[in-house]
Amino acid sequence: MPRFLTLGNSQPRWLFPFVLTVLFLLSVLPLGRLAVTGILSLVRGGGDGLLSDPGLWAALWNTLTTSFYGMLVSVLIGGSFALLLTLFDIRGKWILGFLFMLPMMIPPQVTALSWVGLTGPSSTLLKAIGMAPPLGSPQPLYSIGGIALLLGVQNAPLVYLALRAGLLALPRDGIEAARLSGASALQVLRDIILPLALPGFAAGAAMAFVSNVGNFGIPAILGIPASIYTLPTLIYAKFASFGPSTFADISLLSGLIALLSVAGLLIEERVLRGRDYRIIGLSGRTAVFQLKGWRAVSEILLWLVLLLILILPFAALVASSLAPAYGVPLNLKTATTHAYEEVLLRQSVTQTAFRNSIGLSLATAFGLLLVTVLMGYVVARSGRRLAALIGALADIPYALPGIVLAVACILLFAAPLPVFGVSIYGTIWILLFAYFSSFLAVSLRPIASAFRQLDPSLEEAARLAGAGFARRMRDILVPLIAPAAGAAVILVFLIACNELTVSALLWSAGTQTLGVAIYNLDDSGSFNLASALSVLVVGMVVVMMFLLELLANRLPKGVVPWRS
Repeated sequence: MPRFLTLGNSQPRWLFPFVLTVLFLLSVLPLGRLAVTGILSLVRGGGDGLLSDPGLWAALWNTLTTSFYGMLVSVLIGGSFALLLTLFDIRGKWILGFLFMLPMMIPPQVTALSWVGLTGPSSTLLKAIGMAPPLGSPQPLYSIGGIALLLGVQNAPLVYLALRAGLLALPRDGIEAARLSGASALQVLRDIILPLALPGFAAGAAMAFVSNVGNFGIPAILGIPASIYTLPTLIYAKFASFGPSTFADISLLSGLIALLSVAGLLIEERVLRGRDYRIIGLSGRTAVFQLKGWRAVSEILLWLVLLLILILPFAALVASSLAPAYGVPLNLKTATTHAYEEVLLRQSVTQTAFRNSIGLSLATAFGLLLVTVLMGYVVARSGRRLAALIGALADIPYALPGIVLAVACILLFAAPLPVFGVSIYGTIWILLFAYFSSFLAVSLRPIASAFRQLDPSLEEAARLAGAGFARRMRDILVPLIAPAAGAAVILVFLIACNELTVSALLWSAGTQTLGVAIYNLDDSGSFNLASALSVLVVGMVVVMMFLLELLANRLPKGVVPWRS
């Protein structure tokens, strides 16, 4: 029996079975259905036709190539920002870190659209300043290199977060001893800091690679027009041309994506195997080196990078949204807010997308809150092994690429539900289920961290005074974890509202989300409308991030990623 249930039998008997049921429904059942379908397809020879398809091997090569080179870009940019902002006396660290996190929070299709609007002969921004390439010039981003570059920019914050966490744990007394012994800053960086930071580099690189493998928005916007397919966009193409072998093919392709993701994590583990990275000494305060005369140069370089990867693309997006049509030069006479009026007031598709995304995001955020408050309590009151098992089962759907989870949901709900005889396939409910499964871990982490920080004696005193479980939760525990619960709601809402990868396969007429609407508008040639909708989405992202910032001082460490 779980340890937390033995504490004077004060917890209700339904609590642990409830947690197991939730994990089974949201994690084990859909992914198990996907695995069974893939295995049966292989046993029946269903993979023979797929394996002989040259398109599969081209998509596999494109996936590996863009993911690997994108990972290198992420390591270069994210690693540089982590080292400079953590170890050196850079001014304005908070705003630099906050802005550097934005690309990860912005939907990938918006990132792709903003860069398309920045480059090429039809760029409204370049036309406005007289720097546009001649008409007929190719769009440089419609290439393997363009996809890899934007994947690297999108996921550089993952490397930044992983490496920064390792740098913050470095032993300051060891570094100070090396400096007192006469070692220069370069020697300390080379001989002490970088070797100890290798786990952070490896973890960040692995996360960036896995995220690149499952990314749909960037390869869809940049690759499909140039007939460059990755595995996620190949699944989308096969699903669009539905045939008798579609379910078998997409289940095998999804399994292949999952294997690539697992392989990336195993390579990380292989890199670190056999090396001892235990740190002895005091940590928790960064080792700050003085840049002296190089400080201004370093700060200028950091701001230039942000200008190139964030500010200029967003300016191009705004310029495209104000132009009357894609490619039309922008000036005071041609500037118009027509695109914003269209997406907000006239286009029924975008109005439906706003309602669906906001409704789904609110339902997911608050629905998961009810579940994860109970689950977080169980995790905090359980033994280490049981807590690790619950955390792992919650993490798996979030860690796997969204396209894999979408295929799992299609396979699970393609037929009517047993007993009920009702199908939710093609309805808003399959999207809600997929969001619950995908973002369970996002909601659970801050809440579980908050429960772990509470002193158990508070609850024990209330129990001895005769307060039941519901009374203890309502009057003591929930008020104490309220800031973390608020952060969980904001995080889930922020991520769900901008989601595309899961929705791309699950949406149907009337269930479009904002991510799907942006992609469809661009695909239909309405670039200015897609840009206007993207600008509104970016504004919503920034507002949500500022709300998290306001809560930051009352939250457990790690909930707000740009905070130390």
